[in-house]
Amino acid sequence: MEKIRLPWILSLLFVFLLAGCGGQGEEITVEGPTDEVNISAAASLTDALTEIQKEYVKESNTILQFNFAASGVLQKQISEGAPCDLFLSASKAHMDALEEAGLIVADSRKNMLGNTMTLVTTAEKAETVKGYEALATVGVASISIGTPESVPAGKYAQQSLENLGVWNQIQDKIVFAKDVKQVLEYVDTGNVDCGLVYKSDSLAMETGVFVMNMPEDSHDPIVYPAALIKDSSEREAAAKFYEFLQKEYAKGVFEKYGFTVL
Repeated sequence: MEKIRLPWILSLLFVFLLAGCGGQGEEITVEGPTDEVNISAAASLTDALTEIQKEYVKESNTILQFNFAASGVLQKQISEGAPCDLFLSASKAHMDALEEAGLIVADSRKNMLGNTMTLVTTAEKAETVKGYEALATVGVASISIGTPESVPAGKYAQQSLENLGVWNQIQDKIVFAKDVKQVLEYVDTGNVDCGLVYKSDSLAMETGVFVMNMPEDSHDPIVYPAALIKDSSEREAAAKFYEFLQKEYAKGVFEKYGFTVL
């Protein structure tokens, strides 16, 4: 009996040792990411940056952690000490506030992108809404824009509607949203009749209908400034990704998603 059991035990022990050596070897040869960069970016940049990230990981082992939200919300978070290495804002004012507080690397600041404000509507209202004038008619019951205090797209939308003379007529129809992506969602799901979003967001509509570009002179220029954060713990890694965002590949992706590269 012992003659049968001993070879079996030795064979089993050999298999365990071999498996153990193989596992240890795999752990040694795996090269994991060496840096983790925190990027706070305007919600309207979500799709473009997500695509750019997929390309960037092919040439870098840096982990990119994105925090997408309204620029005003992001500015407040950074001011309060939230982890951030690179900030991409949809608003000059929110970047100005961080610069005035001494929280960004001033000479790294650049105006990277431009955008266009557009009016979109549900498919059901497409025949009713042919232009911004229709917003004040009884045929339109609800209009969504981002909250102007924190959402740059909401600020531009309000400016446009005020300068075009319809803002005072539609006060009871306005539905405020936490960011421009939520405005688009409201329109796509039919929760509101119309909304004002960036051109870059309107390209992602599933059921909504593009109506028009709002006149450029009806609102402040739409500019996306970017800058490195002064207290960044990953300044070098963040700077490399920032540089990648300015290369031809990234520029092509931004243009694909409706942005103007400045």
